[in-house]
Amino acid sequence: MEGYLRAIRDGDVPLTTHGIEVLIEGTAALERAITARRDSSDPPDSAGPLASLRGLLSQPTPVRIPGNGRRAGDSVDPAADWTCMFEPSAALSARGINVNAVRERLSSAGVILRATPSVTEHGVSFHFLLAGELDDATVAAWRDDGIVCTRIPGRALLPIGPESGESPGARALAPPSHYVRVDLARLDELMHMIGDLVMLRARLTDTLASLQRHAPSQGWRAIQEQMTAIERQVRALREGVMRVRLVPVGEILGRMPFAVRDMARDTGRRVTVELAGEDTQMDKFLVERMMDPVLQLVRNAVSHGIEPADERVAAGKPADGTIRLRASAAGNLVAIEVADDGRGIDVPRVLQRARQLALPVPADGDDAALLDVICSPGFSTREKSDHLSGRGFGMDVVCNRVHELGGSLRMVTTPGSGTRFIIELPLTLAIIEALIARVGGQTFAVPQLAVHEVIELSSAAIHRIEGSEVTEYRGAALRMIRLSDLLGITDAPPSRLHAFVLGDGSAAFGLVVDQVVGQREIVVRATADPLIRVEGIAGATDLGDGRAVLIVDASALARRAPLRKIA
Repeated sequence: MEGYLRAIRDGDVPLTTHGIEVLIEGTAALERAITARRDSSDPPDSAGPLASLRGLLSQPTPVRIPGNGRRAGDSVDPAADWTCMFEPSAALSARGINVNAVRERLSSAGVILRATPSVTEHGVSFHFLLAGELDDATVAAWRDDGIVCTRIPGRALLPIGPESGESPGARALAPPSHYVRVDLARLDELMHMIGDLVMLRARLTDTLASLQRHAPSQGWRAIQEQMTAIERQVRALREGVMRVRLVPVGEILGRMPFAVRDMARDTGRRVTVELAGEDTQMDKFLVERMMDPVLQLVRNAVSHGIEPADERVAAGKPADGTIRLRASAAGNLVAIEVADDGRGIDVPRVLQRARQLALPVPADGDDAALLDVICSPGFSTREKSDHLSGRGFGMDVVCNRVHELGGSLRMVTTPGSGTRFIIELPLTLAIIEALIARVGGQTFAVPQLAVHEVIELSSAAIHRIEGSEVTEYRGAALRMIRLSDLLGITDAPPSRLHAFVLGDGSAAFGLVVDQVVGQREIVVRATADPLIRVEGIAGATDLGDGRAVLIVDASALARRAPLRKIA
Protein backbone atom coordinates (compact mmCIF):
# COMPACT_ATOMS: atom_id res chain seq x y z
CA MET A 1 0.00 0.00 0.00
CA GLU A 2 2.87 2.38 0.77
CA GLY A 3 4.42 1.55 -2.58
CA TYR A 4 1.17 2.32 -4.39
CA LEU A 5 0.68 5.61 -2.51
CA ARG A 6 4.29 6.57 -3.26
CA ALA A 7 3.73 5.81 -6.94
CA ILE A 8 0.62 8.01 -6.93
CA ARG A 9 2.55 10.84 -5.26
CA ASP A 10 5.38 10.59 -7.78
CA GLY A 11 2.94 10.47 -10.68
CA ASP A 12 4.00 6.99 -11.82
CA VAL A 13 0.46 5.60 -11.70
CA PRO A 14 -2.91 7.34 -11.82
CA LEU A 15 -5.37 7.35 -8.93
CA THR A 16 -8.55 5.55 -9.96
CA THR A 17 -11.77 4.45 -8.31
CA HIS A 18 -10.51 0.87 -8.46
CA GLY A 19 -7.33 2.00 -6.71
CA ILE A 20 -9.34 3.51 -3.85
CA GLU A 21 -11.28 0.24 -3.58
CA VAL A 22 -8.03 -1.71 -3.32
CA LEU A 23 -6.63 0.68 -0.68
CA ILE A 24 -9.74 0.24 1.46
CA GLU A 25 -9.51 -3.52 1.02
CA GLY A 26 -5.87 -3.39 2.07
CA THR A 27 -6.71 -1.29 5.14
CA ALA A 28 -9.28 -3.88 6.20
CA ALA A 29 -6.69 -6.63 5.71
CA LEU A 30 -4.23 -4.73 7.94
CA GLU A 31 -6.87 -4.36 10.64
CA ARG A 32 -7.59 -8.11 10.50
CA ALA A 33 -3.88 -8.88 10.77
CA ILE A 34 -3.44 -6.58 13.77
CA THR A 35 -6.47 -8.12 15.49
CA ALA A 36 -5.14 -11.64 14.85
CA ARG A 37 -1.77 -10.65 16.28
CA ARG A 38 -3.39 -9.13 19.37
CA ASP A 39 -5.54 -12.24 19.90
CA SER A 40 -2.63 -14.65 19.21
CA SER A 41 -4.66 -16.33 16.46
CA ASP A 42 -3.69 -17.48 12.97
CA PRO A 43 -2.92 -14.61 10.57
CA PRO A 44 -5.58 -13.95 7.90
CA ASP A 45 -5.02 -14.57 4.22
CA SER A 46 -3.86 -11.35 2.52
CA ALA A 47 -3.22 -12.83 -0.92
CA GLY A 48 -6.20 -11.05 -2.50
CA PRO A 49 -5.28 -7.48 -1.52
CA LEU A 50 -1.62 -8.09 -2.33
CA ALA A 51 -2.48 -9.36 -5.82
CA SER A 52 -4.70 -6.33 -6.42
CA LEU A 53 -1.94 -3.95 -5.31
CA ARG A 54 0.63 -5.63 -7.53
CA GLY A 55 -1.78 -5.26 -10.44
CA LEU A 56 -2.09 -1.53 -9.76
CA LEU A 57 1.69 -1.08 -9.55
CA SER A 58 2.18 -2.91 -12.84
CA GLN A 59 0.23 -0.31 -14.80
CA PRO A 60 2.21 1.46 -17.56
CA THR A 61 4.16 4.49 -16.33
CA PRO A 62 3.03 7.74 -17.99
CA VAL A 63 5.73 9.79 -19.70
CA ARG A 64 5.84 13.43 -18.61
CA ILE A 65 7.82 16.46 -19.73
CA PRO A 66 7.94 18.63 -16.58
CA GLY A 67 9.52 22.01 -16.31
CA ASN A 68 12.71 22.89 -14.44
CA GLY A 69 13.80 19.27 -14.45
CA ARG A 70 11.31 18.35 -11.72
CA ARG A 71 8.38 15.99 -12.01
CA ALA A 72 4.97 17.29 -11.08
CA GLY A 73 4.44 14.57 -8.50
CA ASP A 74 7.68 15.20 -6.60
CA SER A 75 7.59 16.55 -3.06
CA VAL A 76 10.44 17.97 -1.05
CA ASP A 77 11.68 15.80 1.79
CA PRO A 78 11.40 17.80 5.04
CA ALA A 79 15.01 16.84 5.88
CA ALA A 80 16.45 18.15 2.59
CA ASP A 81 18.55 21.34 2.47
CA TRP A 82 19.42 21.53 -1.24
CA THR A 83 17.86 20.55 -4.53
CA CYS A 84 20.40 19.80 -7.28
CA MET A 85 19.73 19.19 -10.97
CA PHE A 86 22.15 17.68 -13.49
CA GLU A 87 21.61 17.33 -17.26
CA PRO A 88 24.21 15.10 -18.97
CA SER A 89 25.72 16.28 -22.25
CA ALA A 90 28.42 15.12 -24.65
CA ALA A 91 30.70 18.01 -23.63
CA LEU A 92 30.42 17.18 -19.94
CA SER A 93 30.90 13.49 -20.59
CA ALA A 94 34.12 14.26 -22.49
CA ARG A 95 35.38 15.98 -19.30
CA GLY A 96 34.53 12.88 -17.25
CA ILE A 97 31.47 14.45 -15.65
CA ASN A 98 28.60 11.95 -15.74
CA VAL A 99 25.82 10.99 -13.37
CA ASN A 100 28.04 8.63 -11.36
CA ALA A 101 30.65 11.34 -10.85
CA VAL A 102 27.94 13.79 -9.80
CA ARG A 103 26.53 11.27 -7.33
CA GLU A 104 30.00 10.78 -5.76
CA ARG A 105 30.50 14.54 -5.54
CA LEU A 106 27.13 15.07 -3.81
CA SER A 107 27.72 12.15 -1.44
CA SER A 108 30.98 13.69 -0.30
CA ALA A 109 29.15 16.91 0.65
CA GLY A 110 26.15 15.39 2.45
CA VAL A 111 23.45 12.70 2.29
CA ILE A 112 21.46 12.09 -0.90
CA LEU A 113 17.86 11.66 0.22
CA ARG A 114 16.41 11.06 -3.22
CA ALA A 115 17.64 10.72 -6.81
CA THR A 116 15.01 10.90 -9.54
CA PRO A 117 15.53 10.73 -13.33
CA SER A 118 13.17 12.72 -15.54
CA VAL A 119 12.49 12.98 -19.27
CA THR A 120 12.98 16.53 -20.60
CA GLU A 121 12.77 18.19 -23.98
CA HIS A 122 16.55 17.80 -24.41
CA GLY A 123 16.91 14.24 -23.12
CA VAL A 124 17.26 13.05 -19.52
CA SER A 125 17.93 15.03 -16.35
CA PHE A 126 18.61 13.92 -12.79
CA HIS A 127 17.07 15.57 -9.77
CA PHE A 128 18.73 15.13 -6.33
CA LEU A 129 17.58 16.10 -2.85
CA LEU A 130 20.60 16.69 -0.61
CA ALA A 131 20.89 17.05 3.18
CA GLY A 132 24.13 18.87 3.86
CA GLU A 133 25.89 22.24 3.81
CA LEU A 134 27.38 23.81 0.68
CA ASP A 135 29.30 27.07 0.54
CA ASP A 136 28.91 29.65 -2.23
CA ALA A 137 32.27 28.77 -3.84
CA THR A 138 31.32 25.09 -4.15
CA VAL A 139 27.91 25.93 -5.62
CA ALA A 140 29.55 28.26 -8.19
CA ALA A 141 32.20 25.68 -9.12
CA TRP A 142 29.61 22.95 -9.59
CA ARG A 143 27.54 25.22 -11.79
CA ASP A 144 30.38 25.30 -14.27
CA ASP A 145 30.20 21.49 -14.35
CA GLY A 146 26.46 21.42 -15.14
CA ILE A 147 25.31 20.86 -11.54
CA VAL A 148 22.75 23.51 -10.50
CA CYS A 149 22.09 23.52 -6.73
CA THR A 150 19.45 25.67 -5.03
CA ARG A 151 18.92 26.04 -1.32
CA ILE A 152 15.46 24.97 -0.15
CA PRO A 153 13.81 27.95 1.63
CA GLY A 154 13.69 27.61 5.39
CA ARG A 155 16.23 24.77 5.55
CA ALA A 156 19.90 24.57 6.60
CA LEU A 157 19.60 27.46 9.03
CA LEU A 158 22.02 25.75 11.43
CA PRO A 159 25.53 24.57 10.56
CA ILE A 160 26.14 20.85 10.14
CA GLY A 161 29.49 19.48 11.12
CA PRO A 162 31.67 18.52 14.03
CA GLU A 163 31.07 21.86 15.74
CA SER A 164 27.33 21.37 15.91
CA GLY A 165 27.55 17.78 17.14
CA GLU A 166 24.96 16.75 14.54
CA SER A 167 25.49 14.38 11.68
CA PRO A 168 24.20 15.23 8.19
CA GLY A 169 21.55 12.51 8.38
CA ALA A 170 20.28 13.45 11.83
CA ARG A 171 17.66 15.83 10.45
CA ALA A 172 15.81 12.92 8.90
CA LEU A 173 14.74 11.83 12.39
CA ALA A 174 11.14 12.53 13.39
CA PRO A 175 10.52 15.31 15.90
CA PRO A 176 9.87 14.22 19.48
CA SER A 177 6.30 13.22 20.26
CA HIS A 178 4.32 14.95 23.00
CA TYR A 179 1.74 12.17 23.39
CA VAL A 180 1.64 9.23 25.78
CA ARG A 181 -0.59 6.20 25.17
CA VAL A 182 -2.44 5.20 28.35
CA ASP A 183 -4.57 2.12 28.86
CA LEU A 184 -8.21 3.11 29.47
CA ALA A 185 -8.34 0.75 32.46
CA ARG A 186 -5.72 2.90 34.21
CA LEU A 187 -7.82 5.99 33.64
CA ASP A 188 -10.81 4.11 35.05
CA GLU A 189 -8.82 3.34 38.20
CA LEU A 190 -7.82 6.99 38.49
CA MET A 191 -11.46 8.05 38.06
CA HIS A 192 -12.51 5.63 40.81
CA MET A 193 -9.92 7.16 43.15
CA ILE A 194 -11.23 10.64 42.38
CA GLY A 195 -14.74 9.36 43.07
CA ASP A 196 -13.58 8.21 46.48
CA LEU A 197 -12.16 11.69 47.09
CA VAL A 198 -15.52 13.24 46.18
CA MET A 199 -17.32 11.00 48.68
CA LEU A 200 -14.72 11.66 51.40
CA ARG A 201 -15.10 15.38 50.83
CA ALA A 202 -18.89 15.04 51.21
CA ARG A 203 -18.46 13.10 54.45
CA LEU A 204 -16.03 15.70 55.76
CA THR A 205 -18.51 18.47 54.91
CA ASP A 206 -21.31 16.73 56.81
CA THR A 207 -19.03 16.03 59.80
CA LEU A 208 -17.88 19.64 60.01
CA ALA A 209 -21.45 20.88 59.72
CA SER A 210 -22.37 18.90 62.83
CA LEU A 211 -19.46 20.52 64.69
CA GLN A 212 -20.17 24.10 63.60
CA ARG A 213 -22.06 25.09 66.75
CA HIS A 214 -19.13 23.98 68.93
CA ALA A 215 -16.42 25.92 67.04
CA PRO A 216 -15.57 29.60 67.58
CA SER A 217 -16.64 31.86 64.72
CA GLN A 218 -13.10 32.95 63.79
CA GLY A 219 -11.79 29.38 63.66
CA TRP A 220 -14.88 28.22 61.79
CA ARG A 221 -14.30 30.87 59.10
CA ALA A 222 -10.79 29.50 58.49
CA ILE A 223 -12.17 25.95 58.26
CA GLN A 224 -14.76 27.08 55.70
CA GLU A 225 -12.09 28.73 53.57
CA GLN A 226 -9.98 25.57 53.62
CA MET A 227 -12.99 23.40 52.74
CA THR A 228 -13.83 25.68 49.84
CA ALA A 229 -10.25 25.41 48.57
CA ILE A 230 -10.31 21.60 48.89
CA GLU A 231 -13.63 21.42 47.04
CA ARG A 232 -12.28 23.64 44.28
CA GLN A 233 -9.14 21.52 43.89
CA VAL A 234 -11.07 18.22 43.86
CA ARG A 235 -13.38 19.59 41.18
CA ALA A 236 -10.41 20.80 39.11
CA LEU A 237 -8.76 17.38 39.47
CA ARG A 238 -11.95 15.63 38.40
CA GLU A 239 -12.37 17.88 35.36
CA GLY A 240 -8.71 17.38 34.44
CA VAL A 241 -9.03 13.59 34.43
CA MET A 242 -12.28 13.86 32.49
CA ARG A 243 -10.49 15.91 29.83
CA VAL A 244 -7.83 13.19 29.57
CA ARG A 245 -10.58 10.65 28.87
CA LEU A 246 -12.15 12.76 26.13
CA VAL A 247 -11.55 11.76 22.50
CA PRO A 248 -12.95 13.25 19.28
CA VAL A 249 -16.32 11.95 18.12
CA GLY A 250 -14.59 11.72 14.73
CA GLU A 251 -13.55 8.21 15.80
CA ILE A 252 -17.19 7.31 15.13
CA LEU A 253 -18.13 9.70 12.31
CA GLY A 254 -14.92 9.17 10.33
CA ARG A 255 -15.75 5.52 9.68
CA MET A 256 -19.27 6.12 8.40
CA PRO A 257 -18.37 7.24 4.82
CA PHE A 258 -16.70 3.86 4.22
CA ALA A 259 -19.72 2.00 5.59
CA VAL A 260 -22.11 4.12 3.49
CA ARG A 261 -19.98 3.50 0.40
CA ASP A 262 -20.31 -0.27 0.81
CA MET A 263 -24.04 -0.11 1.57
CA ALA A 264 -24.75 2.21 -1.35
CA ARG A 265 -22.87 -0.12 -3.68
CA ASP A 266 -24.83 -3.15 -2.44
CA THR A 267 -28.23 -1.42 -2.71
CA GLY A 268 -27.56 0.44 -5.97
CA ARG A 269 -28.24 3.82 -4.41
CA ARG A 270 -26.18 6.97 -4.83
CA VAL A 271 -25.35 8.50 -1.45
CA THR A 272 -22.96 11.19 -0.26
CA VAL A 273 -21.97 11.75 3.36
CA GLU A 274 -21.46 15.15 4.99
CA LEU A 275 -19.61 15.34 8.31
CA ALA A 276 -19.55 18.20 10.81
CA GLY A 277 -18.25 18.56 14.33
CA GLU A 278 -15.75 15.68 14.20
CA ASP A 279 -13.58 17.52 16.75
CA THR A 280 -16.34 17.44 19.38
CA GLN A 281 -15.02 15.44 22.32
CA MET A 282 -16.69 12.79 24.43
CA ASP A 283 -15.64 10.18 26.99
CA LYS A 284 -13.76 7.28 25.39
CA PHE A 285 -16.10 4.82 27.14
CA LEU A 286 -19.11 6.39 25.43
CA VAL A 287 -17.41 6.64 22.03
CA GLU A 288 -16.69 2.91 21.98
CA ARG A 289 -20.28 2.03 22.88
CA MET A 290 -21.91 4.45 20.44
CA MET A 291 -20.25 3.02 17.33
CA ASP A 292 -22.92 0.35 16.74
CA PRO A 293 -25.98 2.59 17.39
CA VAL A 294 -24.75 5.28 14.99
CA LEU A 295 -23.91 2.64 12.38
CA GLN A 296 -27.42 1.17 12.72
CA LEU A 297 -29.01 4.59 12.19
CA VAL A 298 -26.86 5.09 9.09
CA ARG A 299 -27.86 1.65 7.81
CA ASN A 300 -31.53 2.51 8.26
CA ALA A 301 -31.02 5.81 6.43
CA VAL A 302 -29.55 4.02 3.41
CA SER A 303 -31.96 1.07 3.48
CA HIS A 304 -35.24 2.82 4.41
CA GLY A 305 -34.69 6.53 3.86
CA ILE A 306 -32.69 7.26 0.69
CA GLU A 307 -34.69 6.55 -2.47
CA PRO A 308 -33.27 5.10 -5.71
CA ALA A 309 -31.85 7.71 -8.09
CA ASP A 310 -34.75 7.59 -10.60
CA GLU A 311 -37.31 7.97 -7.82
CA ARG A 312 -35.45 10.99 -6.41
CA VAL A 313 -35.24 12.65 -9.82
CA ALA A 314 -38.97 12.08 -10.37
CA ALA A 315 -39.64 13.77 -7.03
CA GLY A 316 -37.54 16.80 -8.01
CA LYS A 317 -34.57 15.87 -5.82
CA PRO A 318 -30.91 15.47 -6.77
CA ALA A 319 -30.05 11.95 -7.90
CA ASP A 320 -27.55 11.62 -5.06
CA GLY A 321 -29.01 11.26 -1.58
CA THR A 322 -27.30 12.94 1.35
CA ILE A 323 -26.68 11.65 4.87
CA ARG A 324 -25.50 14.29 7.32
CA LEU A 325 -23.62 13.34 10.47
CA ARG A 326 -23.08 16.12 12.96
CA ALA A 327 -21.74 16.27 16.51
CA SER A 328 -21.94 19.23 18.87
CA ALA A 329 -21.45 19.95 22.57
CA ALA A 330 -23.47 22.18 24.87
CA GLY A 331 -22.56 22.28 28.53
CA ASN A 332 -22.21 18.72 29.80
CA LEU A 333 -24.13 17.21 26.88
CA VAL A 334 -22.93 15.91 23.52
CA ALA A 335 -25.41 15.65 20.65
CA ILE A 336 -24.93 13.33 17.66
CA GLU A 337 -27.30 13.85 14.72
CA VAL A 338 -27.94 11.43 11.86
CA ALA A 339 -30.08 13.03 9.15
CA ASP A 340 -31.03 12.09 5.59
CA ASP A 341 -32.94 13.83 2.80
CA GLY A 342 -34.87 10.70 1.83
CA ARG A 343 -38.53 9.82 1.79
CA GLY A 344 -39.14 10.20 5.52
CA ILE A 345 -41.17 7.78 7.64
CA ASP A 346 -44.45 6.49 6.20
CA VAL A 347 -46.63 7.16 9.25
CA PRO A 348 -49.78 5.26 8.07
CA ARG A 349 -47.68 2.22 7.21
CA VAL A 350 -45.93 2.28 10.59
CA LEU A 351 -49.24 2.51 12.46
CA GLN A 352 -50.79 -0.24 10.34
CA ARG A 353 -47.82 -2.50 10.97
CA ALA A 354 -48.01 -1.77 14.71
CA ARG A 355 -51.67 -2.88 14.76
CA GLN A 356 -50.75 -6.09 12.93
CA LEU A 357 -48.10 -6.82 15.57
CA ALA A 358 -50.54 -5.99 18.40
CA LEU A 359 -48.37 -3.10 19.59
CA PRO A 360 -49.81 -0.02 21.34
CA VAL A 361 -50.75 2.51 18.66
CA PRO A 362 -50.59 6.19 19.70
CA ALA A 363 -53.61 8.28 18.91
CA ASP A 364 -51.72 11.45 17.98
CA GLY A 365 -48.94 9.88 15.89
CA ASP A 366 -46.40 12.61 16.63
CA ASP A 367 -42.66 12.04 16.26
CA ALA A 368 -42.12 10.98 19.88
CA ALA A 369 -44.96 8.46 19.71
CA LEU A 370 -43.69 7.08 16.39
CA LEU A 371 -40.24 6.65 17.89
CA ASP A 372 -41.73 4.57 20.71
CA VAL A 373 -43.36 2.30 18.14
CA ILE A 374 -40.25 2.00 15.98
CA CYS A 375 -38.14 1.13 19.03
CA SER A 376 -40.51 -1.66 20.09
CA PRO A 377 -38.80 -5.07 20.19
CA GLY A 378 -39.27 -6.91 16.92
CA PHE A 379 -40.94 -4.04 15.05
CA SER A 380 -40.23 -3.78 11.32
CA THR A 381 -42.11 -2.61 8.24
CA ARG A 382 -40.33 -5.25 6.15
CA GLU A 383 -41.82 -8.68 5.66
CA LYS A 384 -38.40 -10.17 4.89
CA SER A 385 -35.04 -9.38 6.41
CA ASP A 386 -32.06 -8.14 4.44
CA HIS A 387 -28.35 -7.91 5.23
CA LEU A 388 -28.58 -4.18 5.97
CA SER A 389 -31.60 -3.51 8.13
CA GLY A 390 -32.50 -6.98 9.37
CA ARG A 391 -35.96 -7.31 10.95
CA GLY A 392 -36.17 -4.17 13.06
CA PHE A 393 -34.16 -5.38 16.02
CA GLY A 394 -31.63 -2.63 15.29
CA MET A 395 -33.74 0.29 16.55
CA ASP A 396 -34.56 -1.60 19.74
CA VAL A 397 -30.83 -2.03 20.34
CA VAL A 398 -30.18 1.65 19.54
CA CYS A 399 -32.78 2.89 22.05
CA ASN A 400 -31.64 0.52 24.78
CA ARG A 401 -27.97 1.40 24.31
CA VAL A 402 -28.66 5.15 24.42
CA HIS A 403 -30.78 4.81 27.56
CA GLU A 404 -28.19 2.57 29.24
CA LEU A 405 -25.63 5.32 28.74
CA GLY A 406 -27.86 7.90 30.39
CA GLY A 407 -28.80 9.59 27.13
CA SER A 408 -31.95 10.35 25.16
CA LEU A 409 -33.04 9.71 21.59
CA ARG A 410 -35.31 12.04 19.60
CA MET A 411 -36.63 11.86 16.05
CA VAL A 412 -37.95 14.44 13.61
CA THR A 413 -39.40 13.20 10.32
CA THR A 414 -41.05 14.95 7.38
CA PRO A 415 -42.67 12.80 4.67
CA GLY A 416 -40.86 13.33 1.39
CA SER A 417 -38.07 15.39 2.95
CA GLY A 418 -36.18 13.08 5.29
CA THR A 419 -35.66 12.00 8.88
CA ARG A 420 -33.36 13.25 11.61
CA PHE A 421 -32.31 11.33 14.74
CA ILE A 422 -30.73 13.24 17.64
CA ILE A 423 -28.80 11.38 20.33
CA GLU A 424 -27.92 13.35 23.46
CA LEU A 425 -25.37 11.90 25.86
CA PRO A 426 -23.53 13.14 28.94
CA LEU A 427 -19.84 13.94 28.55
CA THR A 428 -19.01 11.30 31.14
CA LEU A 429 -20.83 8.78 33.33
CA ALA A 430 -18.44 8.51 36.29
CA ILE A 431 -19.25 11.69 38.28
CA ILE A 432 -22.38 13.71 37.58
CA GLU A 433 -24.53 16.46 39.06
CA ALA A 434 -27.76 15.15 40.59
CA LEU A 435 -30.86 16.43 42.35
CA ILE A 436 -31.56 14.69 45.67
CA ALA A 437 -35.19 13.82 46.45
CA ARG A 438 -37.08 11.98 49.18
CA VAL A 439 -40.05 9.65 48.82
CA GLY A 440 -41.42 8.37 52.10
CA GLY A 441 -38.37 7.45 54.13
CA GLN A 442 -36.19 6.79 51.08
CA THR A 443 -33.64 9.09 49.41
CA PHE A 444 -33.02 9.04 45.66
CA ALA A 445 -30.72 10.85 43.21
CA VAL A 446 -32.02 12.03 39.81
CA PRO A 447 -29.37 12.99 37.18
CA GLN A 448 -29.69 16.71 36.60
CA LEU A 449 -29.09 16.44 32.84
CA ALA A 450 -32.38 14.57 32.43
CA VAL A 451 -34.42 17.21 34.29
CA HIS A 452 -35.90 20.11 32.30
CA GLU A 453 -37.62 21.78 35.23
CA VAL A 454 -38.62 21.25 38.87
CA ILE A 455 -42.15 22.28 39.83
CA GLU A 456 -43.96 22.43 43.17
CA LEU A 457 -47.64 21.53 43.35
CA SER A 458 -50.31 20.38 45.77
CA SER A 459 -51.87 16.94 45.84
CA ALA A 460 -55.20 18.51 44.84
CA ALA A 461 -53.65 19.77 41.59
CA ILE A 462 -53.14 16.20 40.35
CA HIS A 463 -56.24 14.76 38.65
CA ARG A 464 -56.94 11.16 37.67
CA ILE A 465 -58.34 10.73 34.15
CA GLU A 466 -58.94 7.28 32.59
CA GLY A 467 -56.44 5.57 34.83
CA SER A 468 -53.71 8.21 34.44
CA GLU A 469 -52.80 11.19 36.58
CA VAL A 470 -52.33 14.60 34.95
CA THR A 471 -51.84 18.18 36.03
CA GLU A 472 -52.03 21.53 34.29
CA TYR A 473 -48.58 22.63 33.10
CA ARG A 474 -47.92 25.68 30.92
CA GLY A 475 -51.41 25.63 29.46
CA ALA A 476 -51.45 21.90 28.67
CA ALA A 477 -51.94 18.58 30.44
CA LEU A 478 -48.79 16.94 31.80
CA ARG A 479 -48.82 13.24 32.59
CA MET A 480 -47.71 12.60 36.20
CA ILE A 481 -45.92 9.46 37.43
CA ARG A 482 -45.43 8.89 41.14
CA LEU A 483 -42.06 7.42 42.02
CA SER A 484 -43.67 5.84 45.07
CA ASP A 485 -46.08 3.84 42.86
CA LEU A 486 -43.32 2.63 40.54
CA LEU A 487 -41.10 1.45 43.41
CA GLY A 488 -43.81 0.18 45.73
CA ILE A 489 -43.39 2.77 48.51
CA THR A 490 -46.64 2.88 50.50
CA ASP A 491 -46.01 5.87 52.79
CA ALA A 492 -48.71 8.55 52.61
CA PRO A 493 -47.56 11.54 50.50
CA PRO A 494 -47.51 15.06 51.98
CA SER A 495 -49.92 17.77 50.87
CA ARG A 496 -47.18 19.67 48.98
CA LEU A 497 -45.20 17.74 46.37
CA HIS A 498 -42.37 18.29 43.90
CA ALA A 499 -42.14 16.93 40.35
CA PHE A 500 -39.24 16.62 37.91
CA VAL A 501 -40.29 17.46 34.34
CA LEU A 502 -38.61 14.88 32.09
CA GLY A 503 -38.83 14.06 28.37
CA ASP A 504 -39.81 16.18 25.37
CA GLY A 505 -43.01 16.90 23.48
CA SER A 506 -45.82 14.43 23.98
CA ALA A 507 -43.34 12.11 25.72
CA ALA A 508 -42.87 14.63 28.55
CA PHE A 509 -44.03 13.62 32.02
CA GLY A 510 -43.65 14.69 35.61
CA LEU A 511 -41.88 12.40 38.08
CA VAL A 512 -43.57 13.11 41.43
CA VAL A 513 -41.57 12.94 44.67
CA ASP A 514 -42.31 14.09 48.20
CA GLN A 515 -39.54 16.68 48.45
CA VAL A 516 -36.42 17.92 46.64
CA VAL A 517 -33.77 18.40 49.30
CA GLY A 518 -30.80 19.69 47.30
CA GLN A 519 -28.23 19.32 44.56
CA ARG A 520 -25.04 17.26 44.90
CA GLU A 521 -22.12 16.03 42.88
CA ILE A 522 -22.36 12.24 43.01
CA VAL A 523 -20.19 9.28 42.05
CA VAL A 524 -22.08 6.74 39.93
CA ARG A 525 -21.63 3.10 40.91
CA ALA A 526 -23.38 1.10 38.20
CA THR A 527 -25.23 -2.12 39.10
CA ALA A 528 -23.59 -4.59 36.73
CA ASP A 529 -24.77 -7.75 38.54
CA PRO A 530 -27.99 -8.95 36.81
CA LEU A 531 -29.21 -10.51 40.07
CA ILE A 532 -29.58 -7.10 41.72
CA ARG A 533 -30.33 -4.99 38.65
CA VAL A 534 -33.77 -3.36 38.77
CA GLU A 535 -35.43 -1.55 35.88
CA GLY A 536 -35.68 2.13 36.72
CA ILE A 537 -32.54 2.17 38.89
CA ALA A 538 -29.28 3.12 37.14
CA GLY A 539 -26.97 2.50 40.08
CA ALA A 540 -26.14 3.77 43.54
CA THR A 541 -24.05 6.44 45.20
CA ASP A 542 -22.95 7.63 48.63
CA LEU A 543 -23.85 11.13 49.78
CA GLY A 544 -21.31 11.13 52.59
CA ASP A 545 -23.22 9.46 55.41
CA GLY A 546 -22.14 5.95 54.45
CA ARG A 547 -25.60 4.87 53.27
CA ALA A 548 -26.31 3.81 49.69
CA VAL A 549 -28.60 6.10 47.70
CA LEU A 550 -30.25 4.74 44.57
CA ILE A 551 -29.87 6.68 41.28
CA VAL A 552 -33.09 6.92 39.28
CA ASP A 553 -33.05 5.99 35.57
CA ALA A 554 -35.64 8.46 34.26
CA SER A 555 -35.96 6.93 30.78
CA ALA A 556 -36.50 3.43 32.16
CA LEU A 557 -39.17 4.71 34.56
CA ALA A 558 -40.96 6.34 31.64
CA ARG A 559 -41.08 2.99 29.84
CA ARG A 560 -42.49 1.31 32.95
CA ALA A 561 -45.12 3.99 33.46
CA PRO A 562 -48.68 3.70 32.11
CA LEU A 563 -48.81 4.43 28.40
CA ARG A 564 -50.56 7.38 26.85
CA LYS A 565 -54.10 6.94 25.68
CA ILE A 566 -54.08 4.65 22.67
CA ALA A 567 -56.47 4.24 19.77
